[in-house]
Parts: sequence; structure tokens; C-alpha cells
Amino acid sequence: MKTILAAYSGVLKGTGSSILSALQDLPSAIWPCQSKMEKHLQVISVLQWVVSFLALGAACTVLLVYMFCTDCWLIAAIYTAWLIVDWNTPKQGGRRSSWVRNWTVWTYFRDYFPVRLIKTHDLLPSRNYIFGYHPHGIFCFGAFCNFGTEATGFSKKFPGIKPSLATLAGNFRLPVLRDYLMSGGICPVNKNSIDYLLSRNGTGNAVVIVVGGAAESLHCAPGMNSVTLKNRKGFVRLALQKGSDLVPVYSFGENDAYKQVIFEEGTYWRSVQKKLQKILGFAPCLFHGCGLFFGNSWGIVPYGKPITTIVGEPITVPKIEDPTDETVDLYHSMYVKSLQCLFDKFKTRFGLKESDVLYIQ
Repeated sequence: MKTILAAYSGVLKGTGSSILSALQDLPSAIWPCQSKMEKHLQVISVLQWVVSFLALGAACTVLLVYMFCTDCWLIAAIYTAWLIVDWNTPKQGGRRSSWVRNWTVWTYFRDYFPVRLIKTHDLLPSRNYIFGYHPHGIFCFGAFCNFGTEATGFSKKFPGIKPSLATLAGNFRLPVLRDYLMSGGICPVNKNSIDYLLSRNGTGNAVVIVVGGAAESLHCAPGMNSVTLKNRKGFVRLALQKGSDLVPVYSFGENDAYKQVIFEEGTYWRSVQKKLQKILGFAPCLFHGCGLFFGNSWGIVPYGKPITTIVGEPITVPKIEDPTDETVDLYHSMYVKSLQCLFDKFKTRFGLKESDVLYIQ
């Protein structure tokens, strides 16, 4: 009993050690296997992110409305007033927290798959960058772990560069979820937000855009190597207008996290998905992972497949306030070629065959 209290006390005092290290001295009867304990913490860390992304915003919105009907209405009123005052913060660089980005929970998140970040070239802190992230997958686990946390050591590998992962602007209209996302340096993927980061926030900024977006998520499945990029040129035009260098990023294994039922083009259910995508801003996918308690059952816990993110060579982009379509097409073709070369260079190192190709849709 004294051992348990001592371990609990160590956690509360915030000694900087992880929960696991604080509890590893407990009797084996309580924690029979350290590796099992680690695996449980990894599953919990991933599950909390999935549930937070899916339900935190909606749940907190319902709770806020409910509080107005209770004796806690004053708390709800104060929070709502603050929310109105703080409404534009996500568009103005957000409110990132180094403390949150370095939470121990993210190391367990990283180790569950595991997620790795590989650097191929140095990035200059005197420049700004737009990272094009591919593929989308279902939840962009690789993008979040590498650029929304410090679990894979982004700041150490790219000193002087501050990443900002761009996601749906609608997420920043939901109470609590908006603050959770901003604490990780996540921003809305809209013109005002990206313009602020690349024009009015100094240099050394890297805006990470998942170029394929919702449309690409409808095609992701294990073993699928395709990206939605052929007609996605807005990020290239933006890079030219801001004089920000383009950096292709590819995550091997991103599509392996879940299995998805993919409906063929022209079918009723595919048309329903596309209509909901236009209304909601994201595509509702019919997917499944493994169960929480049994690996061979279905659930929302992703499969523990390795995700390796490769940050490619930057493409130097001049600043042109009003680029012509021909100029945009030129740099877009350069970007596509660079992404394909990146894929071909690393594919055999991460489980793919030499004959595998990257399909550009």
C-alpha cells in the first residue's frame, strides 16, 4: 500500500517522469507486465484523440446549452462571452502551447503505430513554407503526431521552424475543441488564417496543408497509393503570392490505419457521401479499425501499422502577387514531379515493391 501511495504522490508532484515510470515499482500482482501496461496506455492515448476529434466539440456544445438551463448559467454566459471575444484568434496565429505539444501522452500515441518523421533536407528559418501532406487517410494520424505535437521531435529536426497543421475551419467554431486544437498549433485551413501565418507572423513558419482533403479520404484503404492532386492548385497559387517555398510530404502507412468500405463512382451511396461533403465540409466514411479489448474485433481503434512521414526537398518559389495560370501550372507540375520522386525513392524501404506507383488523381 505504501508503494502505491508513493507512486501516486510522485505523479501528483509533477516530477517530469511519465505515469508509467511512476507506476513501474508497483507489485507485479497489480501490473503483471510492463509491456502490457505500455500497450494499454498507447491505446488510450490514440483513442482519446479519436473520440475528442469526433465528439468533443459536439458534446461541449450540448453541455454549454444545457448549462444555461441550470444554476450554472452564469459560468456558461461568461464562457460564451469570452468565446465571442476570442472568436478570431484561430485566424490570427492561434494560441499554441509548448506544454501541451510536449505532453507524455503523445509519446504513447507515437509508439502505438509507431509514427516516425524523416528529414531529407534542411529548412531555413529565414523562409516560410507550405507543406503539402499526402495522403489524407481517415484521421491524418501522421500529420497530427508529427506537426501537432513534439512526439517525433519536429523542432529538434527542423530548428527555427514552427509548424501549423491546417484543418477544417468548422472545428474552431466548437467550444473547448477549438482550444484543444489551437494548443497543438493547429489552425483553420482558410485564406485569412494561412495569410496571417505566411505574411504577418515573421519567418520560419510552415503551414501544413492536407492537399487531398475530404475527397481523398473517400479513396483511402490499406495498400492504396493514390493522392488527389491533379486539379488541386490553390496551395501553389498561395505559395506564389506569399513567396513561400513548397515542400512535398508523404506518409507511408497512413492509409493502413483503418479499413474502409469504398463505394464506386456513380452509386447511390457515393452520391450521398459527396452531397454530405459539400454540406458538412468533410466526407462521412464507412470505416472500422480494431476493438478496444480484442484485436480481432471491429471498433474505432486504428490498426497499429507503422506510419513513416518523409519531409522532402523544398521547392524555391518566387513571390508573385498575381501569378498567371501558366506560372501556377509550372510550379504545380514541379511539385507533382517532386512528390513522385520522393515516393519512388523511399517506397521499397517501407514495405512497397519497386513496381508500385503513386497514382495522381
